Amino acid sequence: MRSSGAAQEERPHSRSFVKEVEWGDMDFLLVDTPPGTSDEHLSVNSLLKESGIDGAIMVTTPQEVSLLDVRKEIDFCRKAGIKVLGLVENMSGFVCPKCTHENQIFKATTGGGAALAKEMDIPFLGEVPLDPRIGMACDYGESFFDHYPDSPACKALKRVVKGLAKGIGEEVLPDD
Repeated sequence: MRSSGAAQEERPHSRSFVKEVEWGDMDFLLVDTPPGTSDEHLSVNSLLKESGIDGAIMVTTPQEVSLLDVRKEIDFCRKAGIKVLGLVENMSGFVCPKCTHENQIFKATTGGGAALAKEMDIPFLGEVPLDPRIGMACDYGESFFDHYPDSPACKALKRVVKGLAKGIGEEVLPDD
């Protein structure tokens, strides 16, 4: 039986991307996979493990459907021998850019990322709220960190980076 699915065609590209590109000195490679747990996730995990990565960071949102997917991805990493360096909860709330009031759009019904990290015995790196200015900064090629250094999202992202750095024994430059 022949399959014409996209996953079948992507595997050679994934292998080339990881194995045949001369990356040079690289600190981090971010791989954003779509939700779900497919053969592609297993293939990417296997390729990354072969490349000698130090570990993976998982990102979830507070909803149970996302937590279920990330729980499975953590299991995939563990089966592949990839250390899970930590978990981040994205879209943990919406912070109004004008008044900085936070509203829980995606309410965590089972404890969200923090509870999942505890359950899976991995470091919880923090919660990052939605801030529409992040997307706008990206659209304009601007640094969100430079333009909105006092925003709750910027502060949360810096805490995530510091937590990760501490967990892997790296130094992070202090805040300005």
